Amino acid sequence: MYRWMCKSKVVGLTLTHKKIDYEGSIALPSEVLEKAKILPGEMVLVVNLANGKRFYTYTIKGEKGRCGLFGGAARTAEVGDKLLVLSFSLMEEKESLSSPLPIVVKIGPGNKLVE
Repeated sequence: MYRWMCKSKVVGLTLTHKKIDYEGSIALPSEVLEKAKILPGEMVLVVNLANGKRFYTYTIKGEKGRCGLFGGAARTAEVGDKLLVLSFSLMEEKESLSSPLPIVVKIGPGNKLVE
């Protein structure tokens, strides 16, 4: 049996910019993607903590300290909103029971990693 498991979650992100005229995605700083073990192009679930909206999109590398929404996703949040980003993995049951998931990546002011 396989299970969908939460692989990683990024908490404390602040939306810094958005652009509707784009094909759609979320831009996260490279160091955040690496720490959360999320690849560019990987599907993620984004939760807007300001309004409760949830949506799936894919990730792209962004600039340090910035978090951007593009395309239709840009209509789900306003600059300054706090976002939660979740990635998932399909795992065999045995692996899911022994895995220390999820990886939690905490973000502080200025969208900087909190160690």
